[in-house]
Amino acid sequence: MKYSEAIQDAQAVMMRLDKRVFVCGLGVPAPKEVFGSCSGLKEEFGNKRVFDTPASENGTLGLLLGASLQGMRPIMVNQRVDFFLLALDQLINHASKWKYMFGGRQEMSVLVRLIVGRGWGQGPQHSQSMHALFAHIPGLKVAAPACAYDAKGMIIAALQEGGPVVMIEHRRLYDEIQYVPQGMYSVAFGQARVVVEGKDMTLVASSHMVSEAQKAACLLKDHGISVELIDLRSLRPLDTETVYASVKKTGHLVLVEGDWKPCSVSGEIIASLAEKDPGVFKSPPMRVMWPDMPAPTSAPLEEAFYPSVKDICDACLKVLGSSILVVEKNHEKVMFNGPF
Repeated sequence: MKYSEAIQDAQAVMMRLDKRVFVCGLGVPAPKEVFGSCSGLKEEFGNKRVFDTPASENGTLGLLLGASLQGMRPIMVNQRVDFFLLALDQLINHASKWKYMFGGRQEMSVLVRLIVGRGWGQGPQHSQSMHALFAHIPGLKVAAPACAYDAKGMIIAALQEGGPVVMIEHRRLYDEIQYVPQGMYSVAFGQARVVVEGKDMTLVASSHMVSEAQKAACLLKDHGISVELIDLRSLRPLDTETVYASVKKTGHLVLVEGDWKPCSVSGEIIASLAEKDPGVFKSPPMRVMWPDMPAPTSAPLEEAFYPSVKDICDACLKVLGSSILVVEKNHEKVMFNGPF
């Protein structure tokens, strides 16, 4: 099923199993039902468990945190991460700290779904990712699933385990199709996935950049370079052990992240490995990330701003000290329509 359908299926599975689970957010019952990720939920579960909310993110999350303290399991859907910044007070000052402030006797269990990423020329206020911002906060779990299987499994895990969870969903993944089992299964937080095994170098990515990194790994394989590709899956907890085991084998590391470089998750991984074993690197690691400026609006500037498969290949070759010329293969451009 599609990534969007896997999200819908996970919510439906948990809503059938647990009457405490409900879904709300701006545009949830609208005709497009949040890019199809909430399709049919209102028809099956009614408007008391699936409903629209006002354009008041801070107030809405405050109400949902109160509901969670009464034993409910709310899911808050946000069509753009940028709008959710208005609710950071509730998320950071309350949800993430509650368990610690009250000795573990109470916990705010809410799943916040945030849709991020490059879309249709949305510009600086509608295209941010904010991975590192959320991953920086103790008390939060942060998921960034790169495939439909993980998207469903991590939603189920979040609702089963409880606690505040932020799930970052890249809109360019919504139409990607993968086998997804019916019914219940979960994917653990803090356990990275080795997508492709290799011996020459380690390539680490998350969310949509896993797809781009996989294309780069295939191109490099055509030139005799064996790449081990790791999908982080979750950004907090962060599985640095799987990355370390791979770099210990290959000695070379490139990290690809759809976010800005300063204070990034990728920078945290490099620092963690350097603290653990400074001799693990045979060459200085590299990060392929956004330029240090807000995202542009025009299509030509977007092409220059966002990392390409060629950028990833070039970084890998530089780390390896190789002078091979890799030409990016033509691949179909993805077109997007707005959510409304």
